[in-house]
Amino acid sequence: MSDTVWEAKVKGLLKAELKRRNVTYAQLVEKLAAIGVVDSEPNIRNKLARGKFTAVFLVQCLEAIGASSLRLSDA
Repeated sequence: MSDTVWEAKVKGLLKAELKRRNVTYAQLVEKLAAIGVVDSEPNIRNKLARGKFTAVFLVQCLEAIGASSLRLSDA
């Protein structure tokens, strides 16, 4: 798979977790701030739209929204 395909997969994973928990981008900003991660809503929106963000950012988001596990596929 190409990097673009992997980026789309990771973007989809994070967006799915946000949707499962009904967390908006604005709420994500607040939840990240609560764990000491300062970022703006437009910046987060852009990161997710591009699908280009670090593993650290992914884990920070998952931690902030209270995800204790990550489902990689529905299969």
